[in-house]
Amino acid sequence: MPDITTTDFKFQPYWWDAAPPMPFSSGEPAGGYDAVIVGSGFTGISAALRLARAGRSVAVLDRQDPGAGASRRNAGFIGRVLKKSYSELVSSKGKQKAQAIYRELNAAYRFTFELIEEEDIPCFPARPGRFIGATSLGHYKALSRDLSVIEADMGFEHRMLAPSQVREGLATDVYRGGAIIPDSGSLHPGLYHKGLLDRARAAGVSIFGGTEVVAIRQLADNNCEVRTDRGTIIARDVVVGTNGYTSRLGWFRRRLVPFRAYMAATEEMPQELLDRLIPHGRTVIDSNTNIDFFRPAPDSRRILFGGATAAPLDGPEEITRRMKAIIDRVLPDARDLRLSHAWDGYCAGTFDLMPHMGRKGNVHYGVGYNFAGITMGTTFGSKIASRILGEPDQESVFATGNPPTMPFYTGKPWFLGMAMRYFDWHDRQIARNA
Repeated sequence: MPDITTTDFKFQPYWWDAAPPMPFSSGEPAGGYDAVIVGSGFTGISAALRLARAGRSVAVLDRQDPGAGASRRNAGFIGRVLKKSYSELVSSKGKQKAQAIYRELNAAYRFTFELIEEEDIPCFPARPGRFIGATSLGHYKALSRDLSVIEADMGFEHRMLAPSQVREGLATDVYRGGAIIPDSGSLHPGLYHKGLLDRARAAGVSIFGGTEVVAIRQLADNNCEVRTDRGTIIARDVVVGTNGYTSRLGWFRRRLVPFRAYMAATEEMPQELLDRLIPHGRTVIDSNTNIDFFRPAPDSRRILFGGATAAPLDGPEEITRRMKAIIDRVLPDARDLRLSHAWDGYCAGTFDLMPHMGRKGNVHYGVGYNFAGITMGTTFGSKIASRILGEPDQESVFATGNPPTMPFYTGKPWFLGMAMRYFDWHDRQIARNA
């Protein structure tokens, strides 16, 4: 693809340049631990760190190299929103429940920044704000209504940009106004995950890459049997944090909807061009259900961006060309820039579009982050560890019983194409309400 890529183009996450996944092996796993963590992403490592510092023996098992999954593939946005808008939550669950959900989202947002500071993790944490581009006048009105209600109920500030002011948010003419969320944040997810992993290892956590968990069974003595492709381990408690990379655990697979997400990075550009394309260094999303998103790289003069989530793209070349089409459409002043990286990865949603934290016996889990994986994964991991340790005040509004499923669903989301078409139809209906 020499017409759109640099000579040193890589089909791998940009974040891996600074924080590549590394093969970990603490030798052979022991026969027993106080806690076994399945999955080495934000949820698992956050839980492992807290448990190890409390004196528990902890093993983290991952079928890939730790860091190869979603935690070092995502966009690095830090916010306090879910896929369902605040107004939708008020309508479906009532104002009291909606407020409780957003209070916990805000607490997770704050906890993530506080943890980074306490652990002194060099991962470019920042609060540049976010621009939400309205894809139609109908979307603009709906966005304004929703954010006004959130500000009135929760005190979360925003500022609307009229259609004539769009270039204060992004150098584009495709949006019909938008909104500024002044304190939304960002970080380098690769370095953040690496920092957590390093601190977990220093705390005594044993980490085993290339180790797949094939089954978990609750035993009569309240321990758990964890069967892996390298043998069987007995643990007092198990934490499952595999999310979109859940492979063999059927109960979880039936409750998670994995889908592919795509991203790319431009080559470096002059600082003047970067400042003009994304004023004030904000993160950017649009108002569609299936969003396009943009941000400046925190450690170089590039734009990182993505979209076409869940599209059935076939291989590196099609993914790369689709990403180039997105940035050319939204940011025409970037057309001459080539791509230095492109990649994909797996996220996971739930059937109710809500994250879930819970337990089955001594098996604890945090899953289904619906695009809020950095904050909610970090927070769920810490809360789960605190529950295991018997610490008080670890209730969560997201601990509402088993995540829902549907009859005959086994973890292969054959319906994704229909779901994405429904989301597109829903966005068109909003657009017509101008």
